[in-house]
Amino acid sequence: MHEVTGPFNEAQHQTASGKTIVVSVEQLSSGDFYPLLEAGEIEPTAWSPGTIAWINEANVAWQEKHGQPLTSGECPEVVYTAIGIGMWRPMAEAMGWPATPIGWSDIIDLAADPEGWASYGHPEWGQFKFGHTHPGSSNTGFLAMTSLVYNTLGITEGLTPELVLSDEVVKAFEGIEANTYHYGVSTRSLFTKMANRGPSYLHAGTNSEIGIMATNFYNDLEPPWEFVFIIPADGTFWSENPYCILQADWVSEEEREAAGIYLDYLLGSEAQNTAVDEWLRPADESIPLRQPLSLENGTDTSKNPDNVPPLESVSGQTTDAIEQIFLQTKKPATVVILVDTSGSMAGNKIDGARQGMITLINSLQPDDRVAVYSFESSINEVGPAGRVGDVAQTLTDNVGQLKARGDTRLHDAVCQAVEQANNLQTAGETASEKRLYGIVLLSDGQDTASQLSEPQLFDCLPTGETAEGVKIFTIAYGDGADEELLERIAVQTNGRFYTGDPENIEEVYRNISFEQ
Repeated sequence: MHEVTGPFNEAQHQTASGKTIVVSVEQLSSGDFYPLLEAGEIEPTAWSPGTIAWINEANVAWQEKHGQPLTSGECPEVVYTAIGIGMWRPMAEAMGWPATPIGWSDIIDLAADPEGWASYGHPEWGQFKFGHTHPGSSNTGFLAMTSLVYNTLGITEGLTPELVLSDEVVKAFEGIEANTYHYGVSTRSLFTKMANRGPSYLHAGTNSEIGIMATNFYNDLEPPWEFVFIIPADGTFWSENPYCILQADWVSEEEREAAGIYLDYLLGSEAQNTAVDEWLRPADESIPLRQPLSLENGTDTSKNPDNVPPLESVSGQTTDAIEQIFLQTKKPATVVILVDTSGSMAGNKIDGARQGMITLINSLQPDDRVAVYSFESSINEVGPAGRVGDVAQTLTDNVGQLKARGDTRLHDAVCQAVEQANNLQTAGETASEKRLYGIVLLSDGQDTASQLSEPQLFDCLPTGETAEGVKIFTIAYGDGADEELLERIAVQTNGRFYTGDPENIEEVYRNISFEQ
C-alpha cells in the first residue's frame, strides 16, 4: 500500500467535483483494527484486512451496536498471499521440500515424535521447536490455526463450532502447543527474533509467504540458513486482502467516491505489478509471477489456488471456538509481574500502571501462575503467588492499593524476579510440566538505589540462548525511563521492549498477554 500510494498522490487524481484526492495509509494488525474503531480512536474511510473473515466479524458487531453493517457492497480482492509455515531451509529440505508435499499432519507427527529430527536423519537438531503468533491478535496466527483445524478434519469448507471442538482437533492442537516455545503479537517480531537467534532457537513458525520473503531480505539471510515457505498441502488460506469502503457516519459520499477511485488504481496494472516486487501475488491473474517470488528466494510459486485448495472463511462463532481451543490447549504460563512504584510514579502514572496490571492479570488463563512485586526503596510482594484462578482477585485488589514513594531499586528487583522465575522453572521441570516462563517489567526511571551494578544486572539475566528460558518483557513508562537499558534486557532474554504512557498502558499490557 505504501509503495503505490505515493505515486497515486503525486498523480493528483480528482473527484467529480474537482477536489484532489490525497490518501494516507495507516498500518495496523487486523485484530487491532476493530477495538480502535469502536473506541473512536480511528475513523478510516476504507479498510483492507488480511482476510474477509475480519470484515464479517466486524459487520456483525457493528450491526448489533449501530443497526447497520460497517461495510456495504463488495470488498474486492486487491492482492493475496498464502498462509503457512516458515522453516529453516535445511530442515524443510530434510522433510522433502519442495518436491514432497508437507501438511499440518507432518508437522504434528514431527512435534510428537520422541526421536525428534533424528527421524529425518538429523539427531543434532534435537526435538522440534515451534512458534506462532496469538490467534487473538494476529491475522496470520488465526488463519494458520484455522488451517490446522481444516487439515486435521480433512475438509476445506463447512467448518462449524461443533467440528472445531471435536476430540480430533483438540488432540492436534495439544500436539502443536506442547512444542510451542514462543507466542507473539506479530509474525514480523517473531521471525526477526528467530533470524537473530539462529536455527537452534526455533525451527519453524506460522507466517505468510510475504512474511518469509521479507524476513530473509531484511535480515540478510543467505543459503543454506535462510527461511523457506511451506504451503500446507491439504489446503490453506490464500489471504486475499479485501478492500472495503466503510459506511460509517464519518465517511461522506465524496470520500466514498475518492476511495473507489483509489481502489481502481490499486487494481490497475501498474499497482498490480508493484505487488509482485513487494513479494505479493497480484489479484490480476494475467500478471505472471516472477522474481523475487522464486524457489531461490524460498517459495514455490507452482503452488497456487488451483492445486492447493483455498479454505473457506469461517463465521464469528467458529472463530470464537478456534480461539477457545487454542486457549484450552496452549502451554500455560508462569509470569512474574514487576512494577516500579517509586516516587516519580505519582499521579496518573501510578493510576495507569495499576489498571494496566489488572488488565494483564485478568488476561491470563486460570491455570497460569502469577506473582506480583512492586519496587521502590524496597522490593515488596504485592500478594500471594499462585494459580491465577486462585489468586487473581486478591492480587488485583492489592494492585489497586499500590502507592508511589521512595527510590528506584531497578537492578536488584530484576535480579530477584529472575531468581524467582528460575526457581519456579526448575520446580516445574522437576514436575515434568511444560510451561512458558516470563517476567513483565515496568519502570519509569533510572536506577537510584540498587546494591547491584549494571554489569551485575546483566550477569544475572538469562542468556537467551534457548527458547525454553525465562523471557523478560520490558515497558519504558514515560519520558524519564532508561529505554536503552530496558531494551537491552528484553533483547538479551528474547522478550520484547515496549514504550508506554498512562494513556496506552492498558493496551501495552494486553499485547504482552498475547506473548505469554
